[in-house]
Amino acid sequence: MSNLSKEILDAFLPENEIVSISELVSGHINDTYLVKPREGRQYIIQRINNTVFKDIPGLIRNKTLVSKHLHKKMSGISQEIIERSVLTFLPSTSGSYFFKDKNGDFWNGMIYIDHSQTFEIVTDASIAYEGGKLFGEFLNLTEDFNASDLIEVIPQFHDMSFRFSQYDASLKVASEERMLSSKSLINRVEELKREMHILQDLKEKGKIRLRVTHNDTKISNALFDLQGRGLCVIDTDTIMPGIIHYDFGDAIRTICNTAAEDEKDLDKVNFNLVFYEAYKKGFLEKMNTSITQLERQYLPLGAKTMIFIMGLRFLTDYLNGDIYYKTKYPEHNLVRAKNQFKLIESFEEIMGPVS
Repeated sequence: MSNLSKEILDAFLPENEIVSISELVSGHINDTYLVKPREGRQYIIQRINNTVFKDIPGLIRNKTLVSKHLHKKMSGISQEIIERSVLTFLPSTSGSYFFKDKNGDFWNGMIYIDHSQTFEIVTDASIAYEGGKLFGEFLNLTEDFNASDLIEVIPQFHDMSFRFSQYDASLKVASEERMLSSKSLINRVEELKREMHILQDLKEKGKIRLRVTHNDTKISNALFDLQGRGLCVIDTDTIMPGIIHYDFGDAIRTICNTAAEDEKDLDKVNFNLVFYEAYKKGFLEKMNTSITQLERQYLPLGAKTMIFIMGLRFLTDYLNGDIYYKTKYPEHNLVRAKNQFKLIESFEEIMGPVS
């Protein structure tokens, strides 16, 4: 029926008669199942990918601590509303929030939020606005959570110096053919290098403080009700310390590209200003006074920086011979890199200088 054994089900849902299990295939990393008991609510049971994530108990501790914090911040309203607005994780029969099976795989469980939907792409400004409100409220409500209590789930994930060190190493091993085909992008990387370190420098100097950040703010990680109103931030595996610009910028990168990430026709790749303004409006409405003037000032650079870091990663992998990202043809990573750098070009034409 699925990879869910009775042992796993009993760890989270003891004494429940299960009538159906269906796999949810929207995610790309974990194995996720919708479990329906004969009576009562439905649940999500999920296997965390131990190839991508090395400290799964730490990962689960991160997201359950933050979830409990959000529950407390929303106390005073009905439990039903809270459980539709914040992920609610299930303790296992051992008392921990994970179960390790006989194969060494880690599982966790949560309450399923029904009558909801997700979007893979944004086709309407109202969805961008609602997404901005959701992620802005997540950052606002966790503003008083001590980010140092969290582990780095993926160390140096958005660290620009680290990404440049990977890029520099790729230049030394790249084939002559791939170096030649990447020449224009390599030149562009050098042009942007100083600007792309500004946010990291501000963070390291303590001028922009560390917060709890989601770190994967694509629109499909926002849950909406059936009327298109924002409900809940989901897929919190990558919660860890970061700066606000990571979450704002990554959302903008994915929402505001008018083409697919691997579109070959670069004429189709443009920056959608309408979606940018809609997302930013919702985001700032919910951030309220918890965003500083300096953080607000550098939001546009956050968008540019996150587009750049993704382009740099695609280019690095292309120069390395495609060892990280899955590719469908030899130039796939180069196409992806060109796509992101074209998005930066369109961003610059529309937004002007942002640093």
